[in-house]
Amino acid sequence: MSIQQGTEARSATGDRKVGMGNRWFYSSLFWIPGATVLIALLFFSLGHLNLSRPAQHILSIFIYSVCISLPCTIILPWISFRLTSRFPRAIILIQSLTLVLIASIGTMLAAFVVCNIGINNTSRFWQEYRASLPFSVVITLTIGLAVSAYETMRYRLQAAMLEARTRQMEEERANKLLAEARLSSLESSIHPHFLFNTLNSISALIPSDPQRAENLVGRLASLLRFSLNAHHSGLVPLSQELKIVRDYLEIEAARFGPRLRYKILVPDTLGSIRVPAMSLQTLVENSIKHVGAVRKEGTSIEVAGSADTARAWLEVSDDGPGFSPDRLEAGHGLSNLVARLELLLGSEAHLEIRRENERTVVRLSLPAVS
Repeated sequence: MSIQQGTEARSATGDRKVGMGNRWFYSSLFWIPGATVLIALLFFSLGHLNLSRPAQHILSIFIYSVCISLPCTIILPWISFRLTSRFPRAIILIQSLTLVLIASIGTMLAAFVVCNIGINNTSRFWQEYRASLPFSVVITLTIGLAVSAYETMRYRLQAAMLEARTRQMEEERANKLLAEARLSSLESSIHPHFLFNTLNSISALIPSDPQRAENLVGRLASLLRFSLNAHHSGLVPLSQELKIVRDYLEIEAARFGPRLRYKILVPDTLGSIRVPAMSLQTLVENSIKHVGAVRKEGTSIEVAGSADTARAWLEVSDDGPGFSPDRLEAGHGLSNLVARLELLLGSEAHLEIRRENERTVVRLSLPAVS
């Protein structure tokens, strides 16, 4: 986990602790009156409610509830969240002792208030305190431990969910970095191969036609600039990809002469569709390398394209003998292209190889996204 993410996680954890303490405090404003009524009913059922003065007795119960409940909502969360990690096995004992201490002090304060506002005589303070303490301790322990267990379980559940989300974000980030590293590796295997081919074409022209060789150097510089920019973008407009294909074909045509014949039949309306950088160039290079360079008669290459509202199809065909997709080896230009398609577009793009009218057609299918 990065420093920033760790800080965010700790901040989120701290915010949950503060928020949980606030929830305890505000929830006490709602359940204190309810607890007062429940305790009054309990005392009535046990025969401890003074029916001659029910209002004073209920007010007394409410004072006890406030004096005990409010300190519990402030102190108990602080004790629970700061000592749970240090003393996990003794946390229930610590909470119980804390609740007993709060109940004892709260009962003493409540008895003092009750005796000084006229509900009971001040001379009966200790009698009031001793009579109320057992009830206060039992009720405080019951309610306090129940609420504490509920909030602790909810806190642990939220912490587990945060940890799971953080781990998922880290896994997604690692997968993205891995994909980028694989893509960079694949592209780096393409660039040197392409560079060596074009340099060979230029070197063949230098003795016989220096001016044309100089023009080809300019084309090469343009192609290298495009390839460097494509390394960062991944997907490029089809119009730019067609430009690099034309430049590459012109460079190779200077090398092979009449042995290389080509046509580009892609409508201009498809120019905004985004395709993997150097995808068509890879297909054209494959035809030249495996057909044009090994046959005396060279090869005839045709680049075509079509699209509908959802998908686009790009084809590169040649008059070679063809090959089986199963024979593609790792490091082959087409196998690298298949890997790049998987990384960039997933299952939305695929490559098809077939024979049609005595020509080998390599068809690239991908989403028609501008």
